[in-house]
Amino acid sequence: MSEMTRTELDEAERRDSALGPGPLRPRDAATLILLDRMGGEVRVLMGRRSSRHAFMPGKFVFPGGRTDPADSRVRTAAGLHPDEENRLRAGPGRTSPARARAIALSAIRETYEEAGLLIGRKGAFSTPRPDWQGFADHHVQPSLEAVRFIARAITPPGRVRRYDTRFLGAWREEVAVELPAGGPTNELEELVWLPLGQARQANIPAITRMILEELEKRLAIDSDLRPGMAVPFFRMVGNRFVRDLL
Repeated sequence: MSEMTRTELDEAERRDSALGPGPLRPRDAATLILLDRMGGEVRVLMGRRSSRHAFMPGKFVFPGGRTDPADSRVRTAAGLHPDEENRLRAGPGRTSPARARAIALSAIRETYEEAGLLIGRKGAFSTPRPDWQGFADHHVQPSLEAVRFIARAITPPGRVRRYDTRFLGAWREEVAVELPAGGPTNELEELVWLPLGQARQANIPAITRMILEELEKRLAIDSDLRPGMAVPFFRMVGNRFVRDLL
């Protein structure tokens, strides 16, 4: 376990998000670390948030956002690997199978909405949900089979936004359709594929840098992102920001 004091963390994140009284209970969130291993090096997809956002303005981040519980009911070509579902359900808080599925599917949906990348398999798909209509329009069945749990982090108290974020990973070859104009929202103003080392030097939040470091360590021993690997978990315990394993 590695630790950081509350003061040290506040200083590290001072430029990432507005400090001040915020919600006591963090909300579920999901983000997708999409990786490309073509060309002899691993690159990661990142996008720049608008400078108008109160939470991490102007920072480069992975596509993602708040979890929508209704996403658990979206039909998929394949579900989560059982080992990955078990990891997502581990740790504090009650995480049901439906909640774990919603978390993973929210990351898939947000990647479509923010980056125009549809992860899944080509095939007929229908849905009554407007936010999933793009998959139906482009004949893509969402799939969770290759999604991997990379890390979890809970925003410390004292921020204007608090999230219990699950960082998930997938390879670019799992993308069935890439829309040339990007996604239908304007959450991210710029999308770039960066080598992992270069990504760590970009204008990114402190926690994102920690996650990238963890990802590099995992890839060094697990280059294919096998299912069931231990997952780092960052959170405040007392007055210290600690790293545990799930």
